[in-house]
Amino acid sequence: MIAQLLLLLLVSALTCIGQIAQKQAVVCWQGDKQNKTASAIRWLVLALLMLGLGMLFWLKLLETMPLSIAYPMLSINFVLVTLIGQFVYHEKAGLDHWLGVVAIMIGIFLMSISG
Repeated sequence: MIAQLLLLLLVSALTCIGQIAQKQAVVCWQGDKQNKTASAIRWLVLALLMLGLGMLFWLKLLETMPLSIAYPMLSINFVLVTLIGQFVYHEKAGLDHWLGVVAIMIGIFLMSISG
C-alpha cells in the first residue's frame, strides 16, 4: 500500500512538473528574450520527458491499483497546479476556485479511507 501511494505521488509530481514546464514554455515564448524559441523548446522537451515518465510510472501503478481508485487520486494535481499558479505565476484564484480545491481534497481523503 505504501509503495502504491509513493508511486501515485511520483506520477502526480511528474505530471505536475510537465504541466508547469508547458506553462513556462508559453511564458518564454511570449517574452522579449532574443532566444525565446530555443528557451521555449527546452521547456517543451522537459515537459515531454516528465509527462512521458509520468505515463510509464502510471502504467506501473495500474498493474496493482484499480483505475477507479488511481485516476480520481490524481486530482491532487488540481491542488498542486493551483498552488503553483498562485505563488509562482501570481495567478488569481477566486473563492469558488478554492472551494472547489477543498472539495477535491475532501473527496481524495474520503476515497483514501474507503479503499
